[in-house]
Amino acid sequence: KLREWWKDVSLIVWGPSSRLLSDDAELQEYMARIIKAGVEVMACKACTDMYGVSGKLEEMGIEVKYMGLPFTQILKEGCRVITV
Repeated sequence: KLREWWKDVSLIVWGPSSRLLSDDAELQEYMARIIKAGVEVMACKACTDMYGVSGKLEEMGIEVKYMGLPFTQILKEGCRVITV
């Protein structure tokens, strides 16, 4: 995003990564820089609710929402997806 290789960049926090992010100060600082750079950051609400961290991630500026349908649309639109 910073080098403008891609116009739009989105990051989806999924599964146990949501709990890790809510507990790890170093990751939280890195996520703040990602958001500041203009990356759209979302988290799966089903996952964050399961781990009890929805509010914490929302406080960090992450949009928490159910991702099943939005992610399906992303795939159907042919967007490039990188998973880690």
